[in-house]
Amino acid sequence: MERRTTERLLRARAQAIGGEVREDSVAAVLDRVLAVQAQDLPAAELGLRARARGLTQEAVRRATDIERTAVRGWFMRGTLQLVPAADARWLLGLFGPVYLALAVRRLRELGLDEALCARSERLIADAIAAEGPLTRARLTDRLTTLGVEPKGQSAFHLIRRAALAGVICHGPQRDGEATFVLLDDWLPDTGPVPYTGEAAVRELARRYRSAHGPCDALDFVHWSGLKTTAGKNAWAAVRDIAPDAPPVRGEPDVRLLPAYDNYLVGYRSRDLSVPAEHERRVWPGGGQIRATVVVDGLAIGTWSGGRRGTPVKVEPFPGTEPLSPAVAAGIARESADIARFSS
Repeated sequence: MERRTTERLLRARAQAIGGEVREDSVAAVLDRVLAVQAQDLPAAELGLRARARGLTQEAVRRATDIERTAVRGWFMRGTLQLVPAADARWLLGLFGPVYLALAVRRLRELGLDEALCARSERLIADAIAAEGPLTRARLTDRLTTLGVEPKGQSAFHLIRRAALAGVICHGPQRDGEATFVLLDDWLPDTGPVPYTGEAAVRELARRYRSAHGPCDALDFVHWSGLKTTAGKNAWAAVRDIAPDAPPVRGEPDVRLLPAYDNYLVGYRSRDLSVPAEHERRVWPGGGQIRATVVVDGLAIGTWSGGRRGTPVKVEPFPGTEPLSPAVAAGIARESADIARFSS
């Protein structure tokens, strides 16, 4: 039990959600963890908040929309992630071809042949070049001129295809909606990407180890979505990263993690982060992963609210011991910080 507790504390510290670790900026958080799950952008912003000190939503939007130091795209597992802009091109070079190949069957099922895909890519690029950042809805309107159905998933898959091909990427938000921009305009090409092929997989393994350790090769395969053989080979080629000295237990470190947080999806097994008997309360099905209250890296309940001024509501797991005064105080601090972040 002591070994598992130490492992969990080390993981929480590596992910900047424990050990009193908090970074000072969006760039510092992403430099530490490489990626923040971002299919739900407000949740991703709260994931950055949980790992930082005094971060504001405005600072997050400035990093993504103005400074362009963080960019959102389809990378690990083919899901949307926020990553450092400096890493976007080599990550796209690694994952783009993988998920373009996997998307071929779905495009065919939707009746989108290669010729239509190519025309759609040109239309998307031309529309953005002429009009600037465009939302998915605006791009869908343009795609209907090629006979693409305005409803359903066809337009989405064509837009995603253009992003995986390196033609477009996510740009600034407009009235709360994501827009797409030309990748080369938004993140100008500054020369050869630093990692390609096997070197890119090894670098990804190194970054994962640093941000998630203690962990193993199968954790890396699960998190990255790469084939098992490629993941294991890269893992074996990367030197072990010595963990910090065993953490000293002090006051409980309480964090309110958002839905879909990295800490909950970054390992093949959930048993260190969530007690098995309460797993369904965090993963209720249908692809949902609920927001959690974690204390020193261990989930003790779920929470909701906190957006648009609504109060945070915490639901401890049933049958657990009453919250200690220190944990209750930590929840109160986190709840107040969410309100400050969103104001």
